[in-house]
Amino acid sequence: MMPLTLAGIGEENMIRKVGGKPEIRAHLENLGFVSGSTVTVISTMGGNLIVNVKESRVAVSKEMAGKIMVETGIG
Repeated sequence: MMPLTLAGIGEENMIRKVGGKPEIRAHLENLGFVSGSTVTVISTMGGNLIVNVKESRVAVSKEMAGKIMVETGIG
């Protein structure tokens, strides 16, 4: 398991855990970052990420991405 910030571009990753304060977890879950779903990093800029999650593109700050734990090599 590793934070989303370390995931490679174009790799499909399985979300295993979303950390942080309850309001941050709720915000990320509303965006589609829920345990068991997949996320793919599209690009990075200054540590911030653009990802595909739940068939949507979402921009995530480096701080938020560090709270999303993923497992790589699933796809």
